[in-house]
Amino acid sequence: MLKQKTIAFIGGGFMAEALINGLIASENAAPGNITVTDIRGERLQYLQNEYGVKTEERNREAASAADILVLAVKPQNMRDVLADIRDCIGENVLVITIAAGVKLKTIENYFTGKIVRVMPNSCAQVREAVTAITFNGKVEKDDRELAVSFFSSVGQTVIVDESMMDAVTAISGSGPAYVFLLAESLIKAGIDSGLSAANARMLVLQTIKGASELALSTGEEPAVLRKRVTSPGGTTAAALETLDGQNVRGAFADAVSAAIKRSKELG
Repeated sequence: MLKQKTIAFIGGGFMAEALINGLIASENAAPGNITVTDIRGERLQYLQNEYGVKTEERNREAASAADILVLAVKPQNMRDVLADIRDCIGENVLVITIAAGVKLKTIENYFTGKIVRVMPNSCAQVREAVTAITFNGKVEKDDRELAVSFFSSVGQTVIVDESMMDAVTAISGSGPAYVFLLAESLIKAGIDSGLSAANARMLVLQTIKGASELALSTGEEPAVLRKRVTSPGGTTAAALETLDGQNVRGAFADAVSAAIKRSKELG
């Protein structure tokens, strides 16, 4: 069903590119059924050359021809874009917004049809994203399945109530940055301890990947797995005691709270 739809992306940034790549690689969409707009001509040329998609400089032209319209613009630009294209969107078009913090009711001020709000993350670039999805009241079963199929092209999906989307944004939307900060810090610590940069990078990144795979494959709680590798009086225990002394758990809680606050402000 998704293969037969024409898809327009308003905005050709990295997340739009990741979704385009996933749709084509999974054979959920053909390049000829995808149109992308962007204010940067060189960006459009790149996307056309790299993926074979159609490009269009005018948002209104792209929106008027779409079965699925993906709003992939920055939150602060969303209202201007919606004001420009509002009279070009048909009632049967499935409108998807991936802008952080922008609520369904904001879109409904410009368009009263079927709207899907999603929060993917940057891991979509390697088709390992987790995408939270919520719908307005106009979206029926078939279009819900269509939206899930769309974002399954780049990873896993979960359906949540919109009231949870700010928390989702803070946990998984921003989450890769937290992991990258952890990796960056551990790599530096490894180098400072005498490891080569290449070895430190491999040790850290493979450890993060392996730990994630272990938790996913076993289904066990992270707390259980943490305790299993923490021998009393051992090296891991010494490290964790230091982290607890620095209130790392509290720092993460504060970080998530700050991200939730900002997400609400963007809406």
